[in-house]
Amino acid sequence: MSSTKNEKADRRQKAAELRAAQAKREARRRLFTIIGVVAAVVLIIGGAVVVSLASKKDVVAAPAGSSEYGVAIGDKSAPHQVIVYEDFLCPFCREFEAATRDDFAQLASDGKVYVEYRPFDLLSQIGDYPIRAASAFAVVKDASGPEVAKKFHDLLFENQPSEQDPGSVSNDDLVKLAVEAGADEAEVGDDIRNVARKDWVSEATAEAQKAGVTGTPTVLLDGKVYDNGRTIDDIAKNILAELQ
Repeated sequence: MSSTKNEKADRRQKAAELRAAQAKREARRRLFTIIGVVAAVVLIIGGAVVVSLASKKDVVAAPAGSSEYGVAIGDKSAPHQVIVYEDFLCPFCREFEAATRDDFAQLASDGKVYVEYRPFDLLSQIGDYPIRAASAFAVVKDASGPEVAKKFHDLLFENQPSEQDPGSVSNDDLVKLAVEAGADEAEVGDDIRNVARKDWVSEATAEAQKAGVTGTPTVLLDGKVYDNGRTIDDIAKNILAELQ
């Protein structure tokens, strides 16, 4: 019993550390926004060349639809492309999903944007849920196709466990969600329970890291990191406004 308590305490500590790191990134984003505004004012007033400190490390990712580690909606010929790098345990990813999912789907249906979601493992230091969930996603995608995989992707965020107790969603629960999305349990059940696509998760994670992704959600609009906003909700509202 004491061992279980210690494990839960360790997970809580790791979750707190990750939240603190995310909070620092959010504070840094806000500071950079202010610096960028000041730089712009100096540029306008003084006519000088100013290098904005708001710029961040570029993410150089394969175009939407060209990676084998995601699922896309819309038409590739749409005038805009959005790529979302995400971890199925990340609460900020869930927040961004909730704020954009329906609108992205409508905009994609209207031919205005092509959106690709690329899950990978960022938070498995808390627990193995990100690996289990991403592996299950890969299993469903391979066995049932992208449409069912997208529904499963959505259900994973709707049923996201907390960072404090990532084990609360078991592999059997993942199988049930896959079936709810439209997968055949006979085709996906064993592979989901056995976390059969760990290699896929490792490869997806390596691809994200190679692209320069260091946090989640990382959102790209037409190949460039989109961080126009001081909060996740701001970013969601602003990117949707640009795509209208």
